[in-house]
Formats: sequence, C-alpha cells, structure tokens
Amino acid sequence: MNPDIDALKPYPFERLAALKKALTPPPELEPLALTIGEPQHPPYAAALETLHRHQAEFARYPATTGLPELRRTIADWTTRRFALAGLDPETQVLPVNGTREAIFAVVQAMLDRSRPARVAVPNPFYQIYEGATLLAGGTPLYLDAVAANGFRPDIDAVSSDDWRQVQMIFVCSPGNPTGAVTPIEDFQRLIELADEHDFIIASDECYSELYLDEDAPPPGLLQAAAAMGRHDYHRCLVFHSLSKRSNLPGLRSGFVAGDADLIQAFKRYRTYHGCAMSLPIQHASMTAWSDEAHVRANRDAYREKFAAVTEILAPVMDFSTPEASFYLWPAVPDGDDEAFTRRLYAEAHLSVLPGSYMGRPGANGINPGSGRLRLALVDALAPTREAAQRLRDLLERG
Repeated sequence: MNPDIDALKPYPFERLAALKKALTPPPELEPLALTIGEPQHPPYAAALETLHRHQAEFARYPATTGLPELRRTIADWTTRRFALAGLDPETQVLPVNGTREAIFAVVQAMLDRSRPARVAVPNPFYQIYEGATLLAGGTPLYLDAVAANGFRPDIDAVSSDDWRQVQMIFVCSPGNPTGAVTPIEDFQRLIELADEHDFIIASDECYSELYLDEDAPPPGLLQAAAAMGRHDYHRCLVFHSLSKRSNLPGLRSGFVAGDADLIQAFKRYRTYHGCAMSLPIQHASMTAWSDEAHVRANRDAYREKFAAVTEILAPVMDFSTPEASFYLWPAVPDGDDEAFTRRLYAEAHLSVLPGSYMGRPGANGINPGSGRLRLALVDALAPTREAAQRLRDLLERG
C-alpha cells in the first residue's frame, strides 16, 4: 500500500460526525445544516434538458480532450468573463470532471519528487490541496489567511528559502471558507514570484461567479497575466466549475485552462487516468457555459440570503460580509468553535462546521481557523433564515 495514505488527515465532515455522535438534539426541531457547500438552488434546467436529449451518447467513449465545440465554448466564456485577448481552445483548455478531480490530479502530474517538493496552500483551506500534495510525495507549506490581512495569505511574508522549495502554490479566490477575493495586484505579485523561483500557480476559481456586487466580479489569474501582456499564461493554471455557477454539483463538470505546456502534460496524465467527461455531460456543459441569465438569478438569490442572515446575526456575531462565495466566516464569542458546534447541535438541532477543521497550525503554532465557524448559505431562504435565527437565539440565551 502507498505509505502516504497514512499521512492523510480525516476529512472535516468525518470529524464533525464524530463530534456530534454522542449528542441527542431536540426532536421537536427539524434538523438544519449550514455545513456542506452543496448548492440547494434548482439546477439549471436547460442544461438538464440538453443532457436528456443526448443521453444516447452514453454509448460512446469520450476523448480526454473533450469535444472541440465544448473547448471553444469554454474558451469564449473565459475570454469574455476575464477580458482576455484570447484563449486557444486547442492548446490552453481541457474539460475535467469537476474541479476536485482536476485539482487533485494536477498535483500528481506536476510535482517533481526528485527535488524538494513543497506546495503552498492558503490556511484555512479546501482539504484536497493538502491531500493531493501528501499523496504526490510533497510537503504542504501553510500560508495563514487571517483577518489582519483580509483573510488572504501574506505572500510577501514567505522567505526566499521557502519559495525556492515551492513547486506549486494554490490560490482559492473567492476563498473557501473565508470568501476573500484576491486582488489582481496580488495575482501579479505571485506571477513575478513564480518567474523568480520557478513554480506553478494553480488558481481555484470555482466560486468566481457568486459575487455580491454585480458591478465588481472577482478578477482571475489569467486576467492578471493578460494585463501584464502574458497571453501564454506561463506557469498559470485556473480551475472553474459548473457546480456553484449553475447549481450542478452532480454533473461533475469543469475545466482547467492556462499555460499550453502545462495543459499538454496534464492531458497526457489524464489520458492514462481514464477520466474523460461523458458526451451527454459535455453537451449539457456547453448549454450552461453559454447562458448568463441563470447565473445572475443565482447571484440575486444569494444576495437576498446574505442580507437576511446579516440582519439576524450582525448584532450578536463578529463577521464581515464577504465579497463573494456563499460562506460566512464568523468568530465564535467564546473562541471554542468545537464546543460551540456541539452546543448548537445539542440545543438547536443546527449543524455547522468548526473553523478549526478547515485549517492547520501555522508558522506561529496557531490554527487560523480556530474560534470561527464556516456557515454555508446554500439552502433556500426560509430554512437559511431559520438557521440564523436559531443561532442568534442560542447566543442571546448566553
């Protein structure tokens, strides 16, 4: 057995289940959950209709590179969304079965075990970054994302010695769990550091279309590179998905785009990996990437929920409404996120995720997720409001 399997940490939801196991919540209250980032809004119906129309194509093997029409649709969407001069669908785009699969696999394909193999990750973080690194024989370098820095990693605090060992850095913007957005200047500073120290920038942008200000869409890594005149997107890879954008997490459809040399190597890896996207899903994906009306309606629904929850919780909890994503990242009044999570479940039949489960002890020995909760505002408005009210009621009881 691969000995690195033993290095994998329990997933946050495993830890949460163990935390709640011995508790008995009030049976008269309906269970509510703000835990998993799985959209509960209706999936984009036109994409499902397309899927059904092409269901006979499940009888055919798909190619790893995907249909040319899908790659073109993705290239056109990315070019429009991020104001690019262009994106070559033949060499700079690769469809993938959701960003989770691609993020995990790209580390296996790119990391060189013959030399120091550190992968820088934001802390707290999406745990796939860490697991992928460990199974590729690498070592995570945790970059604390704390309130004092707008919940963004302080990349200028990393020493030159550390950068020299970094082969890849993950950026998550908008961030999970914090909702923080990486400014274009930070992306460009990372590109300069990558040039200096020769590492790959992998930007997880799967929440990029869930932003609260319609006039301020989050910038992306390719956009930052293009603004520098770097239309080859050297050392840059971005990951996008239909899961959040179109409420289609079960479709497992996304893409990776950027540096053609990196895409070519990743395509070769995935050819052996055997994970090509099925043809009906490719057709459904084209439908989803081609429409923006349903995405704007999706953003409207999240804005309504953020406004409602903020009105309820702001008087009793310390948090900033994020620029994007569907998470809140509030501080727990007494600082013990595990104890507060247990109490919420035991007294209010409400499940939340302790912030410490999303992080690791950083350079100062402190877990930057400790003392916070990740609240996923993914359900419909009414149950989300009810969950926020239960949380407030518990806090006001003391």
